[in-house]
Amino acid sequence: MLRLTRKAKDATSKTPARQQAVVLPLHTPNRSIEFLVELMAKIRPDKPKDFAQAELRFKALLYQISQDRTSLFSLRKALLTQFLHTNIVPALTENGIVSSRGFVQELTSKLKHKILPELQTPDNFLFVINKIFYKKHDYLWVKGVDKDLWVQFFEGLGIQINLTEPSLLKQFAQSLQLLSYRIVTLGLEKEITQRFANFNDAVFPFLEQNRLINELLQQFGPSGSVEIKRSLVENITETLYNCNQSIQWIKDQRLQYGTSLAQAYILTRLQQMIERLFIILDVLDADNSFNTERFVDYFTTVVYNENTQNSLKEFVSENTGFLAYQIAEHGGRTGEKFITTTRREFWNMFRSAAGGGIIISFIGIIKNLLSKMTVAPFWQGFLYSTNYSLGFILIQETGSTLATKQPAYTANNVASSFDAQKIGDQPDLRNLAITIAKVSRTQLASFTGNLIIVFPLTYLLAWLFFAATGTKIAEGLGAQKLLNDQQPFHSLALLYACITGFFLFASGLIAGFVENYVVYGKIADRMRSSIIFKKRFNEQRRYRIIHYIENNLGALIGNIALGFFLGMAGFLGKTFGIPFDIRHITISAANTAIGFFGLNHAVSVKEIWYTLFGVGMIGFLNFAVSFGLAFYVAVKSRGIRLKDYPEFLGILWRYLRNYPRDFVKAPYNNRTANQLR
Repeated sequence: MLRLTRKAKDATSKTPARQQAVVLPLHTPNRSIEFLVELMAKIRPDKPKDFAQAELRFKALLYQISQDRTSLFSLRKALLTQFLHTNIVPALTENGIVSSRGFVQELTSKLKHKILPELQTPDNFLFVINKIFYKKHDYLWVKGVDKDLWVQFFEGLGIQINLTEPSLLKQFAQSLQLLSYRIVTLGLEKEITQRFANFNDAVFPFLEQNRLINELLQQFGPSGSVEIKRSLVENITETLYNCNQSIQWIKDQRLQYGTSLAQAYILTRLQQMIERLFIILDVLDADNSFNTERFVDYFTTVVYNENTQNSLKEFVSENTGFLAYQIAEHGGRTGEKFITTTRREFWNMFRSAAGGGIIISFIGIIKNLLSKMTVAPFWQGFLYSTNYSLGFILIQETGSTLATKQPAYTANNVASSFDAQKIGDQPDLRNLAITIAKVSRTQLASFTGNLIIVFPLTYLLAWLFFAATGTKIAEGLGAQKLLNDQQPFHSLALLYACITGFFLFASGLIAGFVENYVVYGKIADRMRSSIIFKKRFNEQRRYRIIHYIENNLGALIGNIALGFFLGMAGFLGKTFGIPFDIRHITISAANTAIGFFGLNHAVSVKEIWYTLFGVGMIGFLNFAVSFGLAFYVAVKSRGIRLKDYPEFLGILWRYLRNYPRDFVKAPYNNRTANQLR
């Protein structure tokens, strides 16, 4: 037995670190997998995210390897045995690369494999990986420990592979050829070629890499030249970089041309295969220099992919990220008008929100009148939905503002403020803080503009209805229920407010999706060339229709979707007998005014303030949930990890402390990032 000594901190006491022994079995030729399994078990921390413990154990192992040549020889032999007696082609050509079956087919496959996992034979190298890293969260500590430790580990083992072994060389060559032909096939897809004016420019780098790789494979025969191999590898590497540049160019055109899930899927697959070719070429370049860091990246990726191979969350997140970026970007363009910079813009937003408050007051009155109709629950929900949708569309067409619709759009602008794709390699955190201040004061202006109108105007409309008909819209228990429904601890108002926040987010996502589809599908151009469309409308009307669809179809569909989300929620809750309904701050404000009038003001001051507090909490949750979800999607789709920027909270706090009024009211002079230093 081998005995490794390490220092470990007692988890149950505050006593000083003490010496503990990690015992490893000596390697025998027929136990290579078991040896590696037991070895990793000695490194694996008690908790997957306890990286400090894993690093401590890892350092102890590295020390033992450096001091004991017997253990080093055992590790080398165990790894070499697996390389020589297993098939590594699937690990190189399939692991970590999205399947060619397409998004839907791959999603279906993962669903089936979650129930009954796919069978892997012992001669498959991925079987070895799954055997060694058998716990589903192993990828956390494998990726979480210091990368330098893995580099030291593999360099200490001499991971440079001896390519004189024919079976190993054959597998690398096969992997190289497979990936190369697959890249050619994807490079010829219309989602790639249609973005280039010249077809030859589009496909040349993808065809060229294949030609060069076939020449390289011919040099692996007995008469192959080492110098020619090196020259070809250099040329292939340059061509692969050109392939990546073509892919990036297509991505850069997404705002102008839009994107699709199919295109996102192809680009993701292409990039993954190109990166895998770099790793294989690094092994085959015959320069006796091995990029261990790149190999470590590949190794951690393999472990991650095998641990999460049937994870629906990871699959959907990875393959829709590009499309989500495009949807978020279109939503961000809409959100630009919801962020004020100057005082003039601030007051314009306030007046716009006041206009929205007028329309919301009528929506609230009509909704309560519709509730008096005796119709089936579905048709009542449909009438509510129509009322909401028409009101939201009217708000859009009149240039008014609904405060709760802003978060789903402004979140994308906030995320883009530190998008490395727009401002270079490092995000501008000070600019992000300034953007948050702009969003804060704009949101305050819109909420205030809505509510300052909704409360008194709805009350006035309720009084006018009573004066005209002699009947109150709501009275007695009905009026009291309108107040109780807004009270946070006497109803499920806060839960329903969160549901509404999700609907607000979803409607913004739908609007962005439609805007993207209008661009990607070239809807306007197709309408211009439609013979039927030309015969039915004159030129002036055609222009107005096409112009409206180009600029407003996304918002129109988003408003209709939001209206039906809000209108049908209560119907679904009643149908399935579950607590499912909506609470929207402006509608709640209108209901409060109607209820207050219906009770002849016979409401205690305490209850009034309690109800108003509930309305305020509803508004906060509407905003928080909608903004939070939209911001998460925008950040996720950009590949940004917020935990990488802990200093941002300090920047934001200093800004709030030094310029608190910026978060409430626009300053006379625009704040610059330099002022936040």
